[in-house]
Amino acid sequence: MENLKAYIESGVLELYVLGDLSPEETLQVEEMASQNSEVKDEIVAIEQAMEQYAMQNAIEPSADVETRLFEKLGIIGEDEITNVTPQPVYSEEPRIVRLDSSNGNIRTLRFALVACVALLVISTAALFITYNKLNDAHDQIASLNLDKQKFAGVVSQLEYQNSGLDNMVAMADSKEWATIRMAGQAISPKSKMNVYWNKKDKSVLINYVAMDLPKADEAHEYQLWALVNGKPVSLGMFGKSDSTAKEAIVKMQTIQEAQAFAVTLEPMGGSVNPTMEKLTVMGGV
Repeated sequence: MENLKAYIESGVLELYVLGDLSPEETLQVEEMASQNSEVKDEIVAIEQAMEQYAMQNAIEPSADVETRLFEKLGIIGEDEITNVTPQPVYSEEPRIVRLDSSNGNIRTLRFALVACVALLVISTAALFITYNKLNDAHDQIASLNLDKQKFAGVVSQLEYQNSGLDNMVAMADSKEWATIRMAGQAISPKSKMNVYWNKKDKSVLINYVAMDLPKADEAHEYQLWALVNGKPVSLGMFGKSDSTAKEAIVKMQTIQEAQAFAVTLEPMGGSVNPTMEKLTVMGGV
C-alpha cells in the first residue's frame, strides 16, 4: 500500500496525462491502472483537474477556426449526416466518421489546444515580468554608477578646496608672502580675489579657492595686471572663475615691484593694455 501511494505521488501519472512518457513507461502506467482502481481514479482526477484549469484560462477560438480545424481532420458531426447527398455505389462506399465515435479524440485535442494557449499566455506574462525586472535592475545599476561619479566629484572638489585653504594658511603665516586682497569694482562690486606675492623671489600666485569672479563667456578670459610706477604690466591669463584648475594655487609671471594688482576681462589671448571698463577687482599692496 505504501508503494502504491509513493507511485501515485511520484508525478508519473501527471506526465502520463500530459503525454510526456515513453511508450514503455506509458504501457507500465496503463497496466498499473488496470490492476489498481486507485491509480485509475487518480488518472481521471488529474485529467479533470487539468481540463478544468485549461478551460478556466482558455481563450475561446472563433467558430471559423474550429470549423476549418475539423475540416482538416476530416471529422463530420452527426447532425450533418442527414445533409449528405447519397452517392452512387462503386467499388467503395463513402466513409463517414461519426462524431460520437471520436469523442475521446476530440476531447483530447481540445484539451491540448487549450493547454497550449494557456501555457503561451503564462509564458508571455512571465517573459514580460522578467523583462521589466531586468530594466529595473539596469536602471538601479545606472543610478548607482551616477551616484558613485557624483561622490567621486564631491571628494575631488573637497580635496581641491582643502589644498587651497592649506596653502592660504601656510602663506598667511609666512613672512615671505604678502597677501593682496582685491575687491570688486563698479562692473562687479561683489567680486573678490586674492593674490600672493613673494617678497623674496618675487613670484606671484593666485588662489582659485578664494576667487569669486563673474562667469566669463567662451570669447573672454581674465588677465592679471600689476601696477608698476603708474603703468600696467601683464602677469598672464587665467581661466574662468567656474572652471577647475589642476591646482588650487596657480603661479603667474613674477614681478619685481608693484604698487597694486588688478584683474580685467579681456578677449581670449589677452590684451596689450587693460580694458578699464572691464576692470573686475583691484587691490593695493
